[in-house]
Amino acid sequence: MSTADQNSTIDSGRKLGFIGLGYMGSRIAKRLADAGQPLVVFNRNHAKTEALASYGAEVAASPGELATATDVILSCLTDGQAVRNVYLGAGGVLDCARPGAVIIEMSTVTPEISQQLYEAGCGRGIAVLDVAISGSTPAAEAGALTLFGGGEHDIFESITPIFRSIARQWFYMGSIGSGVAMKLVVNTLLGVGMQAIAEAVALGRGLGIERNLLLDALAKTAVVAPAHAGKLASAKRNDYLPQFPVRLMHKDFLLIGAKAAKLGVAMPATVEAAKIAGAEAASGREEDFSAVIRAMEEMAEANPIPPEATFQLKAERLF
Repeated sequence: MSTADQNSTIDSGRKLGFIGLGYMGSRIAKRLADAGQPLVVFNRNHAKTEALASYGAEVAASPGELATATDVILSCLTDGQAVRNVYLGAGGVLDCARPGAVIIEMSTVTPEISQQLYEAGCGRGIAVLDVAISGSTPAAEAGALTLFGGGEHDIFESITPIFRSIARQWFYMGSIGSGVAMKLVVNTLLGVGMQAIAEAVALGRGLGIERNLLLDALAKTAVVAPAHAGKLASAKRNDYLPQFPVRLMHKDFLLIGAKAAKLGVAMPATVEAAKIAGAEAASGREEDFSAVIRAMEEMAEANPIPPEATFQLKAERLF
């Protein structure tokens, strides 16, 4: 594990390309541009490249054009299909990148997709790493992300100067796919923890605790993780503007569930949390994953559970 000096600039001297300028990608790319790194960007929605162009980044017309012009290619894409399209499609990154290039794939996908890219890259003399991101959009803006890397260790170490502008800490997790595997583990805790907090808030409200006092006190307890504490302050204002959209949390739950099913790992709490996140995602509102707090409050108010149906622990089950 390494910790970044936040005042350091990139010293790799290599020209970077960045593909995917969504919530996280746009902020990471801006950090790289601010560090003075030569940067080429591509996004399917070209309007999203305008802000980066104003910071001096070049704009590529396609992923292949970007790959031709750069030494290190980073990407942060929506899902596995988008990753396959960008890298494995005709005229895509792997068709056009020159031997010796390094790919840093940062999307939340399955380890199998990372392995597929790695094998395709090996056949072309291109190194592929999966470097998964943990953190919110404010952390991305502050260069305070946590990164989990998978792939060849010496390649990972060679590109760590790039991390100094975007991350507070980074961990090498092992062979290809290990980075995204760790991200699935972390996001299990993130999503299930948020659902647990949402249920606790609904319970507190039902017990008659004043809402603002409840949220303030919860945020200061040792049992609420830092990643969740700020969500309570936002919920107090009924502010669910997306820092990590619930649709992406739902997508990650689906990835987690699929892997757990394949491995035979029982995850009952995760299954239930995924249902609530899925319902919120299906609403079509572009909101933060913490919107499950509102969902549970509304559910409790609209459909109070009759006493005979509530969760009960009977003495004979305990002794």
